[in-house]
Amino acid sequence: METGNPHDTGTAVEPVSPGDGPQWIALPPGLLKLRRLMLVVWLGSLALAAGLVPGLLAGPGWAGFAALPLAVLAWGWVMLERNWRSWQYAERADDLLISRGVLWREETVVPYGRMQLVEVTSGPVERHFGLASVQLHTAAAATDATIPGLVPAEAERLRDRLTELGEARSAGL
Repeated sequence: METGNPHDTGTAVEPVSPGDGPQWIALPPGLLKLRRLMLVVWLGSLALAAGLVPGLLAGPGWAGFAALPLAVLAWGWVMLERNWRSWQYAERADDLLISRGVLWREETVVPYGRMQLVEVTSGPVERHFGLASVQLHTAAAATDATIPGLVPAEAERLRDRLTELGEARSAGL
């Protein structure tokens, strides 16, 4: 299997002919920034509480409890980047491929003709970072798939393209 540049900015790539390998598209870096911010907010708050409360109540030596959340924060910082780099998707002639996972690689194949609903979602935090997710629904609940952290214009382009291809493929069923 041929892979594209995992550091791609998430720009649109036209699907390739069936004889070629899939042209993989990586997620934009905004998703990594969002996830790292959430990590710092939650674990930074926990480290502050874990160090401040015992430090004030039992003495300054007990403030060392803040080291555990800070160690988890440092480990999570690295793991978030590895996870972000593992996400990619590819549009092929008859289906959409979604690949993800660091230790356990998972590759989902969603045939265009089986798609029932393609939606773009963006919560308040995602909107602040200029991100959106594309969620694909099929008849089988186990094959529902999501592509997180896309630029809204790319998410809308992908939704429109998948909807168009899904309607064309399902008409032949």
